[in-house]
Amino acid sequence: MQRREAREFLLSALYRREHVDTSLDEMLADVTPGEQRDYIVSVFEGILARRDEIDRMIGERTVGWRFERLALIDRNILRLGVYELLFLDEVPAEVAMDEAVELAKKFGTEQARSFVNGILDRIWKEHEKPE
Repeated sequence: MQRREAREFLLSALYRREHVDTSLDEMLADVTPGEQRDYIVSVFEGILARRDEIDRMIGERTVGWRFERLALIDRNILRLGVYELLFLDEVPAEVAMDEAVELAKKFGTEQARSFVNGILDRIWKEHEKPE
């Protein structure tokens, strides 16, 4: 499994977790993550642990929309993007944003691509560490 496929798996696992309290191990039983297993476990657990914080960051930037009104798939794309952007040093910011936009193009709602890009860009600019 490549990293992009791991992100797609994570998106589906996060989405599934919204509907059914299924363990990550159960979901991983259906795939062969290979060398991406540690990444998947780390990111999934990290998002769940920081979900309230991540959701608050997203919600503060969804001007004109309450966070709860966002499509579930778009919320989870943003959660994954924010987590990689701010809490996963191994992923460059540009890659985290580009990959989230690609997920939005493939799985998100009609306006998700520009919406995801705008939210992540604002979050990154506000949290960017000065060099």
